[in-house]
Amino acid sequence: MKLRVLGAVCAALALTLTGCSEKAKSSDGGEGAEGGVKAGKGVTDSVIALGALTDMTGVYASLGKSVTQAQQLWVKQTNAEGGICDRKIELTVRDHGYDPQKAVAGYTELEPKVLGFVQFIGSPFVGAVEQRIDGLDKGLVLPQAWSANLLGSKYVRIVGATYDVETINAIDYLLAEKRIAKGDRIGHVYFEGDYGENALAGSEYAAKRAGLTVVQQMIKPSDDDMTAQVAALKQAGVKAVVISAGPRQAASFVGVAAATGLQVPVIGNNSAYAPQLLKTQAGPALMRDYYVAASTLPIGDPGTGPAKLAKEYAAAYPKDGLDNGVIAGYTAADLYGEALKKACAAKDLTREGVDKALLTISGFGTDFGVSHDFTDPAAPSTRESVIMKPDDKVPGGLKVVRPAEAAAAAKTYTFK
Repeated sequence: MKLRVLGAVCAALALTLTGCSEKAKSSDGGEGAEGGVKAGKGVTDSVIALGALTDMTGVYASLGKSVTQAQQLWVKQTNAEGGICDRKIELTVRDHGYDPQKAVAGYTELEPKVLGFVQFIGSPFVGAVEQRIDGLDKGLVLPQAWSANLLGSKYVRIVGATYDVETINAIDYLLAEKRIAKGDRIGHVYFEGDYGENALAGSEYAAKRAGLTVVQQMIKPSDDDMTAQVAALKQAGVKAVVISAGPRQAASFVGVAAATGLQVPVIGNNSAYAPQLLKTQAGPALMRDYYVAASTLPIGDPGTGPAKLAKEYAAAYPKDGLDNGVIAGYTAADLYGEALKKACAAKDLTREGVDKALLTISGFGTDFGVSHDFTDPAAPSTRESVIMKPDDKVPGGLKVVRPAEAAAAAKTYTFK
C-alpha cells in the first residue's frame, strides 16, 4: 500500500521533484527493495549506517580509543573493497566518557538513525537499555562488555567469554602453575555493578570447587588509590589476587602491593590492563607477577592474524600505540560485517534479517586464537581464555603464557 501511494505521489510531482523513488532512500525506518534486498532503519540503497558508543575520556579511555580506531580502519578497508551489499559503511561515534546518562543519551540519539551498534562500552550501560533493544528496537549490538547478565538476548551478543568464565580460567591458571592451592585465601578486587559482580561470581565458583576462600574488596570506578585494598588483603593473608576493574586500579594495586611487601600473583580480567601502564612506576611490578585473561591473542603475537592487523593499524595510526583493544574492536566490526554479508545474501538488511544472520555464524575469529560460535544467544561465543603477561619488549605489551583454553570448571559452569 505504501509503495502504491509513493508511486502515485512521484508520478504527480515528477516535473517538480527529484530524488523521489520507490527505492529505500532514507534511514528513517522505511523499507525498500533495492536490488531485491529489504532495507530498514539505517539502510538506504547506498549506505549502511552503524553506531559506536565508546569511552574516550573516562576510565576506559585507552581501550575506547583503540577499539574505535580499529573499527574505523575496518570501515575504511571494507569501503575500499566496494562496501557490503553494494553499499558503503558509515560509522557514527559517540563518546560517553563512562557516564551512564551520556551512554543512555547517546543510544537514544543514534538508535533511530543506525542499523545497529558495533561497539557499546560498559556492561551497566548496555544493561540499562537492553529492554529497549529486546523489546522495540531489535538492532544488533556487539558490546565491549562481557557480563553474563547480557546473555539470552538475540540482539545483544557478547564476543568472547563472559567475566565469570574468564575469571574461572584465570584462577585455573594460578592453580595449574601451583601459585595457589587448596586451603588458600585469594583476594578479589572488583568494581561495583555488573562487571565486577559477574567476575566475583566466577571467582566464588572456582574457589568452591578448588577449596579456596575469596576475600572481597569492592571498589568504585572513581577509586584510583588501592592502598586500603592492598592493606586489607595483606592482613587477610591472601596468596593471590584477582582484579576486575580498570587499568588505573590494576596499576595502583600492583604498584602499592610491591611497595608494601604483598608479593603475590595478581591476575586481571581483559579490561584491567593497558600497555601504557608499563611506562609508569608500576611497570616493573606489572612485568614481575601480573597476568591478564582475554578471549583473543595479544596484538603483539607473531601469529598471522595479529601480525597483519598490527601492521595495518600502525600504518593507519602511526602516532598511536598498540593494545588488545585493536583486536577486540576489529573483531567485533568484522563479525558485524560477516552478519551483513549473510543478511545481504538472504536479501534482508532489516534489523531482523541481520539478527537472524548472526545466528548462523560459528567458527569465527580463529585468526586471533579463539573460535567463536554465535548460534546460541544463551551462551557466550566461547568459554576459552588466553592467559598473558605484560612485557615491554613486545608490541602491545603482552605475551602469551598459556594459549586459549577452557578450564574444566569453566566447561561445567552454568549461568544464573
